Amino acid sequence: MRIPQKKHYLGFPIISTMIFIKTLIFLLLQHLALTSSYTLLGHHNPTHHSLHTDKAALMAFKKTVIHDPNSALANWDAAVDVCNFTGVTCNKQHHRVAQLSLNKTELVGLLSPILSNLTGLRILVIVGNHLFGKIPPEFCYLRRLHRLHIEGNNLHGSIPDSFALLSKLTRLLLNQNNLSGTLPPSLFSNCTLLHNIDFSNNFLTGEIPIEIGNCQALWNLNLYSNQLTRQLPFSLANASQLYNIDVEYNFLFGELPSKLVGNLPELAFLHLSYNKMVSHDNNTNLDPFFIALGNCTKLLELELAGMGLGGRLPSSIGQLGVQLTYLLLQENQIFGSIPPNLANLSNLLVLNLTYNLLNGRIPAEISQLSSLQQLFLSHNLFTSAIPPVLGQFSSHLGLLDLSHNKFSGEIPAILGNLVRINYLFLNNNLLLGMIPPTLGQCIDLNELDLSYNRLTGSIPPELAGMREIRIFINLSHNHLEGPLPIELSKLANVQEMDLSSNKLTGSIFPQISSCIALRMINFSNNSLDGHLPESLGELKNLESFDVSRNQLSGMIPMSLNKTHSLTHLNLSLNNFEGLIPTGGIFDSVTNMSFLDNHLLCRALSSKIPGIPFCPQKRRWFHSRVFLILFILVIFITAFLTLICCVIGFRRVRVIIHSQKARTVRKPTTPELIHNIPRITYKELSDATSGFDDHRLVGSGSFGRVYRGVLPDGTAIAVKVLHLQSGNSTKSFNRECQVLKRIRHRNLIRIITACSLPDFKALVLPYMANGSLDCRLYLHSDTGLRSGSSDLNLIQRVNICSDIAEGMAYLHHHSPVKVIHCDLKPSNVLLNDDMTALVSDFGIAKLVMTAGGGNGAAAEMGNSTANLLCGSIGYIAPEYGYGSTTSTKGDVYSFGILVLEMVTRKRPTDDMFVGGLSLHRWVKSHYHGRIERVIDPSLVRASRDQSPEVLKMWEVAIGELIELGILCTQDSPSTRPSMLDAADDLDRLKRYLCGDTTATFASSLGISSSTLGDD
Repeated sequence: MRIPQKKHYLGFPIISTMIFIKTLIFLLLQHLALTSSYTLLGHHNPTHHSLHTDKAALMAFKKTVIHDPNSALANWDAAVDVCNFTGVTCNKQHHRVAQLSLNKTELVGLLSPILSNLTGLRILVIVGNHLFGKIPPEFCYLRRLHRLHIEGNNLHGSIPDSFALLSKLTRLLLNQNNLSGTLPPSLFSNCTLLHNIDFSNNFLTGEIPIEIGNCQALWNLNLYSNQLTRQLPFSLANASQLYNIDVEYNFLFGELPSKLVGNLPELAFLHLSYNKMVSHDNNTNLDPFFIALGNCTKLLELELAGMGLGGRLPSSIGQLGVQLTYLLLQENQIFGSIPPNLANLSNLLVLNLTYNLLNGRIPAEISQLSSLQQLFLSHNLFTSAIPPVLGQFSSHLGLLDLSHNKFSGEIPAILGNLVRINYLFLNNNLLLGMIPPTLGQCIDLNELDLSYNRLTGSIPPELAGMREIRIFINLSHNHLEGPLPIELSKLANVQEMDLSSNKLTGSIFPQISSCIALRMINFSNNSLDGHLPESLGELKNLESFDVSRNQLSGMIPMSLNKTHSLTHLNLSLNNFEGLIPTGGIFDSVTNMSFLDNHLLCRALSSKIPGIPFCPQKRRWFHSRVFLILFILVIFITAFLTLICCVIGFRRVRVIIHSQKARTVRKPTTPELIHNIPRITYKELSDATSGFDDHRLVGSGSFGRVYRGVLPDGTAIAVKVLHLQSGNSTKSFNRECQVLKRIRHRNLIRIITACSLPDFKALVLPYMANGSLDCRLYLHSDTGLRSGSSDLNLIQRVNICSDIAEGMAYLHHHSPVKVIHCDLKPSNVLLNDDMTALVSDFGIAKLVMTAGGGNGAAAEMGNSTANLLCGSIGYIAPEYGYGSTTSTKGDVYSFGILVLEMVTRKRPTDDMFVGGLSLHRWVKSHYHGRIERVIDPSLVRASRDQSPEVLKMWEVAIGELIELGILCTQDSPSTRPSMLDAADDLDRLKRYLCGDTTATFASSLGISSSTLGDD
């Protein structure tokens, strides 16, 4: 079926003649269309194009834009020189517009064919907007065009055949649209200078034309996430400088392209995953393909996942070169053992062989992969013992997954040397012996799963050393015995604890309430006895609690009805007795939660079926003597109550009278800091030139901020409140109450205040560097390219650390605990040395006084009850369900701010619709293409860094993203405290400054290409 096409490509005479005739007719028709189009547009003589006609075309394009939220086209005006238009660059020599670049300006409108009048255009970049419609075929008139970038829009339809006339094209990027149809062969026949092609993330169908081999300068080919079929054409071998091939997630079939890759010596990235390809010899032989890859000495990433490839893993895999960093072969049918010479890939970062048919032993040589960060070997048929050499991996290893195999023997104690490992999965094997206490040295573990093995002995108390474990610890379905070690109560951050189906004895310790983040507890099918501790009710985040099939006794704790998050409860097959509590979870459970607890009973008001009512106590008081005594007590009580009411009424009148007298004398200005300088309205008016609009530096819902200078030369910021709203007065009072009580280098300080019946203002230090929002989203007048920020990575980490330190002080060290309620970039100011200061406490809440104050804090806590609890996009989700304000709400806002610092995407961006949020967008790329969410300005800055610094940047970005995701989880209990966040960021600062004791083991899988060029 492929022979005729192959002859066509090789240029057999008859077929070549037909192709020449068809191409000649096609070009003639295009010329006629071009001439008639210019006539219709009023350009009777195309040679008379000038800056005047270019300006007319751009003004006409502006009219097709229906929404310009960032005012990117504000200066596209008749009175402005076209060469000064935003995004426009002119060729002064030829007096034409040579470049149009509208990058991430969020324009909404039709991609108009009027742009085809810019016939002198060499570069057209309209990226990351919301332009819709089809790609205009008239763009073929842009004969001088070298680069066409229109990715990241909402375009549909097919790629125009007329693009074949753009013979000078070198870059064609149409990715992330909704394009359909086939790839036009004529495009590659005539546009032979193309070296960068990206059509990924569309709905393109059909085969890849063999004419693509005409593009001999091709360097990058991205066609992933489409619906392409057939095979990769061998004609690509003509592009000997090809650096990247990514065709993942298509329907390509046939044998792996051995001959093709063998002719591409410069290939660095080969991504073929999730197609329908097979290995050689009817899907039984991988050796020819890996032998061919041996010619690709610069290969960095090889991804062949999810295709069902068969055959042994050949020894030729060791010839792939020392530069290989990613080797993904999961979800195939590869069998046999792992060849020892795999250790030759000394720079490998990620090795994924999960979901295959591999067996035998893991070769000892694998420990020589000194740079390895993630090792996936789960869901295979490995036997024998876990080799101790796995404990000799360097401190870089962050993930080890050996689950779902047939490993036997004991867990090597040397695995405790993996002190920086984050994820350790040894579950579903045949492991024996005791849990090695040395695992407690793995202090950075997030997840530990040893379930479904044959482990014996007791749970070592040393496991409490894993205090950073945040996700789960699963030791279920083993033969563990002995009591529950009380040291487990030190795992304060763990969310799930499963110790079920063992032989554990003893009682459940009351200190389990220290594990405040717990959402699931499963101690079922053991031999636990004693009573359930009342402290279980303190686990406010508990959702599932299962202690069935034990020997527990006593009363069911009443405190469990206070855990409102609890949705699953199983107390069956125990010896509980007495009354089943009511309220909370007990109003929704059935008798299935209490099976075979024969001494339990329920109250008359309880609706649990199948449980008997509790017997009523004898009413001994139904007697004449008791009735007389009862009436006598009631009479005496009523008499004493009347006397107390009279005395109390008189006392209240005296108190009210004295309070009214004090109110008359009390000033209206809220109490401020003692010994602060006084300032008058006139002094403030003089300092701000009469509150001139030219002095205005910001405005909000409660007031405006002016820049001023005092007579002594002190620069100040004057925050003037709008008094038309009652909330503004409350905001002023609240800000005074907060600022007079706090002192910290990362919190704004108050200089003084001015309060009159019709004027209220706060005087604060002036911050020359403005707000974080202004620095993160710079305007075009800064001289930076559109859509960039001048904040480098180290500055962003320092700013995040400063904010965390300030918030940790408010939550944990302030004389009065303060909940900010409105943390966002515009409320963070930057002083002269770029130190961040948290500001704007207008809706803050004081929830506690330290040291037993006079109770003023509790009273002030209600004074802003009718104010909003934050800004849209930064408000914690639990506030939407009526939850009271808490410090975890500030943690959520901080997490959004951290993600915003990394991505430079506002949480209110138009892209976040239909359930998509900033948190979900970042999390969806957490283990995948993380480079898609990183601020492009950070990517550009990374290009000038050395490999060592680049590696540190990658780790730092990964840590920031992980912290942001943790802080923005839906459940407040699973978010860290601001103390934890401040500590993590402090270690990250030291790491970036070269402190080798503050290293991190990346678990995000960010490759070295993350911050590089596409």
